[in-house]
Amino acid sequence: MRALIQRVSEASVTVEGEITGAIGPGLLVLVCAMAGDTDAESAWLARKVAQLRIFRDDQGRMNRSLLDTGGAALVVSQFTLAAETKGNRPGFSTAAAPDEGRRLYERFMADLAGHGIPVQAGRFGADMKVALVNDGPVTIWLDTARR
Repeated sequence: MRALIQRVSEASVTVEGEITGAIGPGLLVLVCAMAGDTDAESAWLARKVAQLRIFRDDQGRMNRSLLDTGGAALVVSQFTLAAETKGNRPGFSTAAAPDEGRRLYERFMADLAGHGIPVQAGRFGADMKVALVNDGPVTIWLDTARR
């Protein structure tokens, strides 16, 4: 699985004019299941996101995790993280098939919530409008294939 995480002051996702998820301070997590991914990748990624120390401590250092801060996660499915860009038109053949992608997306959110993280969500497969205030900015790329 792949995830692009952004430390945010606030973030929301809107589908067809309706806000489907919104958070205050925390992480916006754009996530993509790759072909061949299993529940093990979801569990690893959820633990990594929950424990990644990218929030400021009292000395201003990135030394606190989402668990430490009590922040929330807004999780948005984004199959385009699987983009292959050899040519000018990206290909997405390495992304999981839609049914398996949905299952792993939902599993990831459940795994993350299992760590005590409040989770809000987009809508799988929908045309979404994502709004965020990136805090820092801090943006981190995670890939279970490179763990």
